[in-house]
Amino acid sequence: MDNVLNKQELLRQIQELGFVALELNLYLDTHPDDEAALNDFRYITNNLNQLKQLYCQTFGPLTNFGNSMLSKNTWTWASEEDKWPWENK
Repeated sequence: MDNVLNKQELLRQIQELGFVALELNLYLDTHPDDEAALNDFRYITNNLNQLKQLYCQTFGPLTNFGNSMLSKNTWTWASEEDKWPWENK
């Protein structure tokens, strides 16, 4: 995360790590004693949380459920200048 990522690349990485975290979570449901998988899960979720935080600080909230890391300017993400990714197409 040393270099600045663009918005689309950051979203792609968040989606990829989210997928891996979910798969590891499902695996650990049936293999709770697998230490290697648990370590992988911790590593992935740590990286995922860092990327989510970076995204929220740079581009705005990822969800509208009130748990955004941006407690100030709660509605700036809905402005005309900063459209949702699917509105730009």
